[in-house]
Amino acid sequence: MNKILIVGGGAAGMMAAIIAAREGASVLLVEKNEKLGKKLFITGKGRCNVTNACERAELFNNVTSNGRFLYSAFESFDNAALMHFFEDLGLKLKIERGKRVFPESDKSSDVIKALKEEIERLKIEVRLNTTVKGFEFKENICLVTLENNSSKTAVEKCDSLIIATGGISYASTGSTGDGYRFAKQAGHSVTPLVPSLVGIETEEDFPEKLQGLSLKNVTLTLENEKGKKIYSELGEMLFTHYGISGPLVLSASSLIADAMAKKKNVGKMWLDLKPGMNIDELNARLLKDFSGELNKAFRNSLDSLLPQSMIPVIVELSGIAPDKKVNSITKEERQKLVELLKHLEITFSGLRDFNEAIITKGGVSVKEVNPKTMESKLCEGLYFAGEVLDLDAMTGGFNLQIAWSTGYAAGYAAAHKEGR
Repeated sequence: MNKILIVGGGAAGMMAAIIAAREGASVLLVEKNEKLGKKLFITGKGRCNVTNACERAELFNNVTSNGRFLYSAFESFDNAALMHFFEDLGLKLKIERGKRVFPESDKSSDVIKALKEEIERLKIEVRLNTTVKGFEFKENICLVTLENNSSKTAVEKCDSLIIATGGISYASTGSTGDGYRFAKQAGHSVTPLVPSLVGIETEEDFPEKLQGLSLKNVTLTLENEKGKKIYSELGEMLFTHYGISGPLVLSASSLIADAMAKKKNVGKMWLDLKPGMNIDELNARLLKDFSGELNKAFRNSLDSLLPQSMIPVIVELSGIAPDKKVNSITKEERQKLVELLKHLEITFSGLRDFNEAIITKGGVSVKEVNPKTMESKLCEGLYFAGEVLDLDAMTGGFNLQIAWSTGYAAGYAAAHKEGR
């Protein structure tokens, strides 16, 4: 019987443990925190967006780093398989807007509970409050040095070691970059690490004036440094004291992080505040609103078009005098206002740090990992799963699917590993 030691009790680690045990392996799951699934608990604002119910082709379209590496993993265990997996564990799921899949209860704790109960049913040994101090592959065995919270150390022998320690985002959940250190110890390369799925800081100060304002049904567009449109989505966003955030922004940040990791300049970014109307339709709407009360001051004429808190900002940015009567506004001024509403430019100045990032972009180079088994090409018997790898995706359940699929692949392959 193969003995497998798994470092990290998050989504990838728990999946790897369950699959390996189901395949007949003896499994020891080591977690540095006081409980399993600490980061999983806070995902999806505590609701846990476990996956996305889209077609498999769309899964790949939403992977922003090294999508081709995931062909085998998704083939073996895709989103449909994941949903069946949880339903078989008794967890009821539901599909919401954007095909995002959540537990019916809206409680991430129920996802963790289902996984923990299966871990207990399979009699998988779990050691909490335990860290890995180091490991060594010697002949046909791996020696792993563990330390508990009383500073007592022990050496465990195993046939295979799976590293599923996560990245360095949300360090309070235990994601402190241990896996990168272990990977380097084994001779692996780690690509540049950048915070991703995170708020965007802006050069303009108007977002701070709009702090707390959430906009629905707006379009955020992003161009790369060559002027090519690389992102344009309709959805929801939020103004903050540092710039912008919300679902649209988090997804756009993934592409910005990608450019930063590749040391490329970030291109232009803008908001279409009225995506339901083209320029001519919006111009006609303004003319209609203005004709209603020709003697009204400009600053009082946009009540039906914009949220109240946004009107002073748009008035200022338009360059039209706030007290100017609408019957005196020129065609050129109105056209400039239309352009502003359809193309509110926002200048990127930075990303928020890892403490606020949902995921880490970058990680263990996938060129050095077998895409079918997640086994290291440099160190036989060593496997990687989840966020520690240089794999990431847009928001919507795609990053968790990467964790589930790579965890499944590593657990299955390690369980079936022939003696070395």
